[in-house]
Amino acid sequence: MAPRPEHSNINIVDIGAMMLGDEKEPYRPLLNAGKASVVGFEPNEQECAKLNALGGTSRYYPYFIGDGSERTYYETNYSMTGSLYRPNTPLLEKFHCLAELTKLQAEHPGIKTRRLDDLADLEGLGDVDLIKIDVQGAELDVFRGATKALASAVVIITEVCFVPLYEGQPLFGDIDVYLRQNGFAFHTFKGFGQRFFLPFFAPDRPGAAFRQLLWSDAVYVKDFMRLDLLTDDKLLKLAAIVETTLGSHDLAAVALREYDRRHGTKSSEDYVAQTLQSHAAAKAKAS
Repeated sequence: MAPRPEHSNINIVDIGAMMLGDEKEPYRPLLNAGKASVVGFEPNEQECAKLNALGGTSRYYPYFIGDGSERTYYETNYSMTGSLYRPNTPLLEKFHCLAELTKLQAEHPGIKTRRLDDLADLEGLGDVDLIKIDVQGAELDVFRGATKALASAVVIITEVCFVPLYEGQPLFGDIDVYLRQNGFAFHTFKGFGQRFFLPFFAPDRPGAAFRQLLWSDAVYVKDFMRLDLLTDDKLLKLAAIVETTLGSHDLAAVALREYDRRHGTKSSEDYVAQTLQSHAAAKAKAS
């Protein structure tokens, strides 16, 4: 089998980069392999300092990323639930273990948000490949200020809500429409946030529920029906990102097939064979 063609360094932008316990960034395998670097934004200055203290190829800035407007920041009792949107307390109170984590503590008016497109001079933001975003309801504001980044990115991992946890926040449907209009196709969800409607509750399992879905991380990729619009390097990056961060081997093969069509190579064929062989070996080992 011929060696797989190499792509250039993958540029990742992480908006809302706060560390959440032992949870790892979805792109961590790319960093560990030395194939990517991160420019991150975390407006909580203490959390931003913690991230920069980790060193490596990642750099973080204490900026509020949005559409460039002046906003009010709603500080809550848990830093991870603070938002540029006011907590929707009447809705939160209908669920077990939500309102308790989102109690309004203070309002900070006059917060100037920065458009991602206005920060393109920061190294790594001139040609973004992967966008990861978790900003408690303000995701669409970020996208509206990031037209250049959306044009260059091939994968987006964004938190979305199915109900308004914050007053007036855009929901999954709003974000879905906007990203489709900007050349992306929905790919998958990564986990779901759930809660019981009260009075049901599970003291030892705060995330337990019967059916109600509240939020998720939604993954979008550059429209797989128009891969002809991507450069060779972007095709290889798309394959690497979805393979490494998502295990989407079939989509990775589709991107490599477009590369092969252009160059008369067999990268996709070799990749499929290697993947099937690896899966068969893992299955045999487990049995």
